[in-house]
Amino acid sequence: MTLNLPSTCFGKDVHMSASPRGTAVVIGVGPGLGMAIAHRFGREGYTVALVSRSGARHAGYLEELAAAGIEAGSFPADVRDADGLRSALDAVAERYGSIDLVYYGPAAADADAWPTTITEADSESVRTGMSWMYPAVDVVQQVLPGMVERGGGGLLFATGLSAVLPMPALGNLAILSAALRNYALTLNAALSGQGIYAGALVIGGAVERGDIYRMVTSRPEQFGDVKDMSLDPDDIADTAWALFSERDRAEAVFNALR
Repeated sequence: MTLNLPSTCFGKDVHMSASPRGTAVVIGVGPGLGMAIAHRFGREGYTVALVSRSGARHAGYLEELAAAGIEAGSFPADVRDADGLRSALDAVAERYGSIDLVYYGPAAADADAWPTTITEADSESVRTGMSWMYPAVDVVQQVLPGMVERGGGGLLFATGLSAVLPMPALGNLAILSAALRNYALTLNAALSGQGIYAGALVIGGAVERGDIYRMVTSRPEQFGDVKDMSLDPDDIADTAWALFSERDRAEAVFNALR
């Protein structure tokens, strides 16, 4: 039986982690790829910390993970709220003792997140797109010193196919995708000799079970049939684990749009 003890029990701070491997933080957790990543790293022995803009669905996620034998915690935060994100990461480290892997994959399905085509993209629309990039840098700056001190860890970033394939319709979001991919690959080059892995998951397609997938499939009159453009999140999560554990390449590309 596992006892969930408060961090101040016995008159001193007690750092809790169910896993000798440490803690995996899933930033931007949702029912598709985020939860697939949580399950995959949880099966490998990591305690999982769930971070997303709202914690409204976290109870269900925690139940699902618990049923699979995975210990997990809920840490709601909007990545574009720098102070809130910093506090959430501090809370993860306080509860579990360390942050040993971060998956960064926040996304939004609302109209404000829709792209501006490259010929119409102005500096303001590019700044809007890049508002999803800057939190990735903040996260790395917060967790990397601890990883360097421990001599190990991992950083995984989900980005879009427009990072490697020109897609003019995605405009400002293509600029974001390319920046995030380049950041991951450059971190990989900088950190490979320090026991820390960084890598990119370059995703082109509709990821099944996710919020965007559900939105797209609910509007066939607008988006058509996306069955042949679908990606299995469990396959992507398996590849994410392979990237991190094997460390023989800096990225994996998933292209269901061919």
